[in-house]
Parts: sequence; C-alpha cells; structure tokens
Amino acid sequence: MYDAPHLRGKQMTSIFKPITIITLTASIASYASYPGHNSKSFSAIKAKKANFQLHKFTLKNAKGDILSSSEDGDEPKDWFNLSPKEDSIQGVGTERLYKTFGQPFDEVIVAVIDSGVDVNHEDLQGKIWINKGEIPNNNIDDDNNGYVDDVYGWNFIGGKKGMARFEKDNSINGIKLIKGDPAYQVNSDTLELTREVKRLRELKEDLAKDGYYLLPEEVKKLKELTKIVEEKNASAKRYYDIFKDKKDIYDSGLKVLIAAGLEEYTIEAVNKFEPQNEEQTHAKRKVLSIYQQDFSHDEGYEYYEYFKAQSQYHYNLNSDTRSEIVGDNIHDKYERDYGNNDVIGPDSSHGTHVAGIIAAARNNGIGMNGVASNVKIMAIRAVPNGDERDKDVANSIYYAVDNGAKVINMSFGKSYSPYKSVVEEAVEYARSKGVLLVHAAGNDSKDLDKNDNFPNKLVNGEPVENWLEVGASSYLKGPFLPASFSNFGKTTVDIFAPGKNIHATFPDNKYKTISGTSMASPVVAGVAALIIGYLPEVTPAQLKEAIMYSTVRQTNLKVVSPGSGEVFFSELSVSGGVANAFEALNSLTRDTQVPYRVQLAEL
Repeated sequence: MYDAPHLRGKQMTSIFKPITIITLTASIASYASYPGHNSKSFSAIKAKKANFQLHKFTLKNAKGDILSSSEDGDEPKDWFNLSPKEDSIQGVGTERLYKTFGQPFDEVIVAVIDSGVDVNHEDLQGKIWINKGEIPNNNIDDDNNGYVDDVYGWNFIGGKKGMARFEKDNSINGIKLIKGDPAYQVNSDTLELTREVKRLRELKEDLAKDGYYLLPEEVKKLKELTKIVEEKNASAKRYYDIFKDKKDIYDSGLKVLIAAGLEEYTIEAVNKFEPQNEEQTHAKRKVLSIYQQDFSHDEGYEYYEYFKAQSQYHYNLNSDTRSEIVGDNIHDKYERDYGNNDVIGPDSSHGTHVAGIIAAARNNGIGMNGVASNVKIMAIRAVPNGDERDKDVANSIYYAVDNGAKVINMSFGKSYSPYKSVVEEAVEYARSKGVLLVHAAGNDSKDLDKNDNFPNKLVNGEPVENWLEVGASSYLKGPFLPASFSNFGKTTVDIFAPGKNIHATFPDNKYKTISGTSMASPVVAGVAALIIGYLPEVTPAQLKEAIMYSTVRQTNLKVVSPGSGEVFFSELSVSGGVANAFEALNSLTRDTQVPYRVQLAEL
C-alpha cells in the first residue's frame, strides 16, 4: 500500500545520492556520483542555466549517475559480463574468462567506499566480508583495530550513538545487521564550495579580533564564492517551494483516493478511478492536475527531495549536520576515532548497486550476476548526499588496507579538495601495501585534462601505479561507444568500462538499472579482483598495465565525444580501449614474471 512521503520511514528520494536534475538544454557541471556519490547517477550535478523548464528534467543521483528503467535500452541482461569477440557486445568478457580458465582459486576482499551497502540483500549473501576478529554486540574492540563491533566494515559519517546491532539468522553470513538510529547518521551534507565560504568567513572574523584582515586574494575569493552559493541557494529554494506546493496538493488528493480503494498510482489508474462522491471527484481532479504538470508519482518526490537537499544542506551556510551527528573535529585531518558500525546507513542505494556489480552471486537464479565470483565486499560508508570529506576518504582507505582489502572501489568525486595531501598520503600507503584503487571519472561530459576531479591519481603531482581512473562505455561498438555523460581525458582517464544501463542490486532485495561512471568503476574493480584470484602475487602495477593494455586499442574508431564533436575513441583515455577481463588475464598468464597455477597447455 502507498504511503505519503511524509509518512514513510525511508524517503523515496534517497535512491542514490543527491538527485541531479538537469534540463535537456542545460550544460551541466558536476561529478560522479551515487553516482558514484556527489555518491544515485545523483552527484552534485548543477545546471549552469537557471532558466530551464520544469518538465525537462533528467534524474541523476548525488554521484551524477542516471536513474533509468530496464526499458531504457536494448542491452541484454548482465551485458557487462559479455564478450566483444563471442557475443559482439562491448562487455568485459567475464563469461568467456570463466569458460576458459575455470573458477579463481583465491578469495579477494574488495572495499566499497560509498553511501552504504545493504549487507542483508539476497544477492549479496555469502559475498559480504565479515571481520572474524570481532564479536558482534559486545561493545568491545575485540581485534584492537580502533573500531568497535566493525563486523562488516565501518561508517565514517555516523555518530557513536547510532551503533548498529546484529542478530543471528539463517543466511549464509549468519549475522543480520539491524540499522542504527537514523538520527545518528549523516545523510545530507554541504558541498565543498559552501564549506569554503564558511571557512573564509570564520577566518575573517577571527583575524578581525586581532586587528588583521584577509589577504586581497582571499577577499576576492570570498566575494565570488559567496555570490555563487547565494544564487544557488536562492534558485534551489525557489524550485523547492514549487515542488513542495505540487507535492502537498498531490498528497492531499491521493490520500482520499487511496482511502477509496485506489491501488496503483499511475496516471492511467487515476483516470480509470470512478469517484463515488464530490470529495473523491475533487481529489481525482487535484491528482490529475499535478500529473499534467509532469509531477509523476515517483520522480515528483525525487525532484522535491533534490531541491530540498540543495536548499537546506548543500548551499546552506548554516547547515552543520556533521558536527551535530558525528561530533569529530573537522579541522583535525588526521583524526581516526569517530563514526559507528552502521554500514547500511539511511540510504544505501548507490553503494548496494556498486557492490552487486562487483560481487552479486552468480548463477543463483535470482537478480543478476556480478563480475567476480571470488569476492567478499567490505562495506565502508563515507559518502553522503553532498560532498564527501577528504579525511573520511583517507580514513576509509586506511581502514580498507589495514583490514585486508586488495582492491578499493571509489564511485564518488568532487571538484574541490581542501585536504588533498591527506588523501594522497592514504593512496601512497595503499600503494606500499600492494592495494589497487579504482575510481569513477565522473558524469559531467568533461575533459579531466582541463577540469579538476577529486580524488585523483596524482600524488605529489605524479600519477601513481596503483590507481585506475575509469570512464563509462555503452554496449555496442560504434560512434556512441563512450557514454554521453562520461568524463574523459587523454592523460587523466585510464580506461573505459561498461557503465550505461547497468542492472544490479538495490536495497531491500530489489534491482535497478542505472547509468554512470559509478557503475563502470566497480566493473573494473571486479575484473581486478577476479584476476588476483587466479594470480595472487600480481602487483597493482602489473594488474593496472594488464587491464589497460590488453585490449585492442580503438585507434581508428571515430565516436561522438562526450564533450562535443567527433573524436577518435583512442583520444579519450590513456589506454584508448575498453577493459576486458579475459584478455587481461590471458596476457598475464604469458608473463613469466607472474606465477600462474594453471599450465597453458590446459587452456
């Protein structure tokens, strides 16, 4: 039965991250995602043109990932696992790899740093990492890693009073996670743009107390950024009020129709409804009038929640959910002892979708097939609806590395990184421990050679060998091989991978089709983990090189650039190709420097 949005325990809008809404005519500026998060493709996507028409929206999540239905494309189910050679589909050849090499030998832990993961999902059972050093619910840090009851991972954007609890069940994992108090979980946060204005204002006030002033360049920056934030907030507030009025009218009419027996909430169902009295007649008219204003049942609430998040959190200089909930010192970039063990959080949509792409159970008759059969997902929550914090990203990487992850997926991003050095230190730490990081390039159709996107593979100005930056591709070779929304870059983006119309896991045992580089990144993370399962001694550098250069470079393929005009596909990334698991593993088995447990004669 339908629940009006204000009566729901879980807001409909939280499908991914912040929902990005753009017009068909607007040029967008944002990032990735979930999305990909910022982390649903619901990233902090902003329309540059404010004069767009309300009915011309494309829903995106906080990560910039595009929410779509399974009917949006002609792609076969799990197309990303198919092979260009055997299936004429531009997937990564996972199925071909399994047929040729058999199952991988070793289990590999993949950390998913995201909005949260529904560890209780039916298609992820047996695929979730369990910290065997922890005893659930005893409120003790049994393994002395600094985190209490971190059974499935850790939540760096939760408060200590929101600790999750665990119950025994009959699943393969044997432990069911019961989400902590949502009041102690950060769901929406500000953007770095807003935080910078707030920082400069506070600095100005502190300096004034001692008779000092901001530097001229700081004054200029504060003035420029303040104008942007105020304009963004005013625009968001305007559209929030519009959609709130629509929602209120729609809710009041729908309640009457529901009470009268309406069971479906499509415009067709409302049209067929036969009113029995004047109240129902009036209610029907109200609902239809809102439908005619392009306020559809699901998307209307998404629009409402999107603009609400922008006006109340993203561009609100007075918003401070972080200090209210987490209680850490945001200025202490090396602080580690904060957060809680609730890895699901208020909205795990984006992270659950990402996790399923990597590791959903294969050939179990339900849902979909993930890329890697040998993976355990370590859930790390660090990406809110808004911009993730640099210290949270760094701490998430440290946590993943110290607890055994060999691959880390990061489907999120932003255009400003005030504490990039802290993240760089964590990336270097991961490199020293032999851990590969895989990152979504973002969904703004931008050239990253000319536009900043963080985090990135540069440490002290030089690219590191344990980082793969991933753009999104579609399922057919031709002019539209690169996804139109994908960021690209001849020197910044390493490789492309399937990211358009990817069907995967969604909270509460559901499944959704979503597009975004947030989906392409976990495809590559799954490929990397799969290869490690066959070749446990392969180094991140060897793995990166194999994935990047084992495919046929699309030198002569002209495509429609995500930016504008025509371009050779090989010019959109360092490798110039689409990832292929079979070819990558096949190339490594012929490298005498990499031990392999299967004789080539067996192939």
